[in-house]
Amino acid sequence: MKNHTLASLLIVALAGLTGCSAGTGEKKPAAQAEPAAQSKGSEQLSMTPVKRFEGHSGPVLSIAYSPDGKRIVAGDSDNTLKLWNAETGEELKTINHADSVYSVGFSPDGKTIASACRDGTAKLWDAETGEELKSFPHSNPVMSIAYRPDGKSIATGSRDGTIRLWDIETGEPSTMLVHSLVLLSISFSPDGQQLASSGRDQVQRWDIETGKGLTELKHLLITPTVAYSPDGKLIASGSSKNTVKLWDAETGKEGKTLAGHTKTVYSVAFSPDGKWLASGSQDGTAKLWDIQTGQLLQTIPVDSGFVNAVTFSPDGKTLLSGSLDTLQSWDVSGMK
Repeated sequence: MKNHTLASLLIVALAGLTGCSAGTGEKKPAAQAEPAAQSKGSEQLSMTPVKRFEGHSGPVLSIAYSPDGKRIVAGDSDNTLKLWNAETGEELKTINHADSVYSVGFSPDGKTIASACRDGTAKLWDAETGEELKSFPHSNPVMSIAYRPDGKSIATGSRDGTIRLWDIETGEPSTMLVHSLVLLSISFSPDGQQLASSGRDQVQRWDIETGKGLTELKHLLITPTVAYSPDGKLIASGSSKNTVKLWDAETGKEGKTLAGHTKTVYSVAFSPDGKWLASGSQDGTAKLWDIQTGQLLQTIPVDSGFVNAVTFSPDGKTLLSGSLDTLQSWDVSGMK
């Protein structure tokens, strides 16, 4: 079993930083937002997983629900994509990749799956048969992949900092953007007109049609994850400073800082109604936050190590976490 965990990716991303290291020696900005309020009592609530999806032989690095919420796709460090029945936990299909699978996603119509691989390729698969439909090459490991909301194109982000937009029908690249330094994550705005990218030192926001960089958001050290809110008004980023930051997506102004994790935040995801944010961390926990107040609502201790990925079901009632060798689903329908 290979151990290409997100922790190892951060080591690569940190290479070359001058005077900075994870947790110590970071350069501090002139002014920092105050950490958001936290609910101490909520951390004492007990949560147990509703379901475990066991069958991965390596760390689960990426997860996604199908648009109808009936299936889950997960990518791991042992070169496989696995499709699961979200309700029963039954493994439906295993698709073999050439190397570790860093990012996965369902198309908006649920008919295809996209995956990003350490071997420098992104691939498109038939979600029913598992047949490979297209391959999109990069010269370095592909760290992140995202469907444009209209389903006609996908974006791929490579560790070398390049972001390519591909026409799904033709398989040809239409746009290339260059993120500063190492790139780890990308996310489309809900209207598909903008894209956010994150990696080392900052989050960048792009206009897709013009290829113009709009704003640079400084989240110091490594930022492994970025996501737009469902209404497109906020961007969330998680970093190796153990925090999540919320940003105004239009102006780039820094909003709340969500502090509570004790190690790097690997993954962030907004609930479908935009009221909550979930974060997954190297500290072995997933946390749920109230977006409006910044309050910590719930800490979920995941018993299988680093939480590499989190996502909500389309109905917002379930939180899914991916960790060292398993997926776990959590009932969050009672959260207020």
